[in-house]
Order: sequence, then C-alpha cells, then structure tokens
Amino acid sequence: MSNISTTNNRLAPGTKVALGIFARYATILGLVLMILAFAIVSPRAFPTLGNFTNVLNQASLAMIIAGGLTLAVIVGELDLSIGFAASLHGVLVTGLIVSNKIPIPLAILIVLVLGAVVGFINGVIVTKIKVNSVIATLGVGTILTGLSFAYSAGVPIVAGVPEAFLQVSLGRWLFGIPNNIVIMVAVLGTLWLLAERTALGQEIQAVGGNPSAARLAGIDVDRIKILGFVVSGICAALTGILLASRLGSGTASAADSYLLTAFAAVFLGSATLRDGEFHILGTFIGALIIAFGFNGLNIFGAPTFSQYVFQGAILILAVGLSSLGRVIAES
Repeated sequence: MSNISTTNNRLAPGTKVALGIFARYATILGLVLMILAFAIVSPRAFPTLGNFTNVLNQASLAMIIAGGLTLAVIVGELDLSIGFAASLHGVLVTGLIVSNKIPIPLAILIVLVLGAVVGFINGVIVTKIKVNSVIATLGVGTILTGLSFAYSAGVPIVAGVPEAFLQVSLGRWLFGIPNNIVIMVAVLGTLWLLAERTALGQEIQAVGGNPSAARLAGIDVDRIKILGFVVSGICAALTGILLASRLGSGTASAADSYLLTAFAAVFLGSATLRDGEFHILGTFIGALIIAFGFNGLNIFGAPTFSQYVFQGAILILAVGLSSLGRVIAES
C-alpha cells in the first residue's frame, strides 16, 4: 500500500520539470524584472553606474555577514548571534582604537580573532553540549548584546575616531572601487572556493547533506560544524568592523538588523539555481534582490515601514521557494 501511495504522490515528469525550472530561476527572473521595472519608472535615477555601484556598496556588508551564515547553514545549523556579534565587534574595534590607542591593523586583527572565538563557542555549545543551534546562538547573541552595552555604557563611541579608520570602509584604494565592494568580493570569492572547490568543502557539503553518512565515511562532523560557526563568527566580526568604519562610531545595536537581512539572503539564495541547497552564489544573488528592492523603494520615496514589509515578504517567499525546490528534488 505504501508503494502505491508513494507512486501516486509523485509529480508527473512534465510538471516536475516545469516546477523545477521555476524554483531554480524564479529569483533571477524576479531580480531582472525588478531592475527593468525600476529602470522604466525612474530612467534617470535608477539605471546608472553610480546607482548600481551605490547599491553594491550599501549591500556589501550584508553580503559578507550572509556569506558567513551560509557556511553555518550548509553544515545544517543556524547562527542567530551574527547581528548581535557584529554590533559588539563594531563597538570593540572602535573602543580599542579610540580608548586604548591600539594601532588600527592590530585592533582589527584582535576583533577578527574574537569573532572566531565567538563562533568557536557557538560550535562547541551545539556539538559538544548538544544544545539546539537556535537556542544556543540566540542565548550567546543575547549575552553579546549585554557585553556590548556594558563596554560602551550604552553610549556610541564617536569622539576621537581617526580618519584612517574611516577610510577602511569609505576609501577607494583599488581602481576607484569602494573598499567595501572589494572586501566583499574577496570574502565571497574565498568562501565560494572553500565550499565548492576544495576537499574541505566536500566534507562541509557532506555534513550538511547527511551527518550520519558523513560520520560513517570518517568525517569529523563536530569539527566541520564548529568550522561553520567559526567562519560565521569571523564574517560577523568583519561586518561589525566595516560598519563601525562606515558610521564613524561604535554603537551597541548598530548591526542588529543584519540578522534578518542575512537570513533572507541565504534562504532566497537556496531557491536560486539549485533545488533548495544553500550556496554562496545563491546568497549573493539573494542579497542583490534585497538591495535593489530597498534601493528602488528609497528612490520612489516609499515610507520606512515598507522596507520591513518588503524584507519580511522576501523571507517568506525565500523559504517557500526553497521548500518547493526540496519537494521537487525528492519527488
């Protein structure tokens, strides 16, 4: 009886192909149509090189933090601490430079190492203590928020921020391209190579696909999961550093909103080009969709609340398309 039921529930070949094409390319088609629509409605303001560069520049930090989150999600876990961690790291790097007079490169290195430590702690709690990743990372994120307010006393660190630190994010050191775009391309390119073109990346994919089978194949599943959290933590730290540089201050809650943006980009990316699989290129495309959507809303003077509505709707759509892709792949 079960075999008959399973057979009857399978999709017809033609339907499966059509739905598969829709699930894989709907996000890209939506991005293209959105760009065309905005370009037609606002031909002078939207379809310009300056505006597109601005969109990439504004979205670069979200792309970096989402890229790190992608590695954690690929190994089958969720990291809800990234936004809170980025806020703390932005406060720390500013404080180290302004209050402790630590050289900018050393301060950045210290904060990146701390980001890795936060990711390692998340990974250990999840893999060794066996706490669900949602609970573990939400708890760690809440602790980080408390530490951020304790360090800054809830007051943004503004006075005394050197110009050299501002130029880390605002400068254009390579062919006139904004530094944030260059850093984003370097980070996402490195993560793509790691996940798609290395033996370690194959282990990462295996753990995310089937942890039990990966363990039987001799892969240290816990090590790989911890690595996913460490990468996520480093990318969160880098995002916090660049945001503090862009704002010219360390603010306790400055990066909190990146959590929702990152998850929307990652899940939207999982519905792009693959059948519900998380991958770096998809995350980049997902972040682009969100960025161009926000840009279009700003150009047309849409009220602030519409951005939240847009982002929430995108997240729901992303999860829906990702689920559709998985159903099709399994049918």
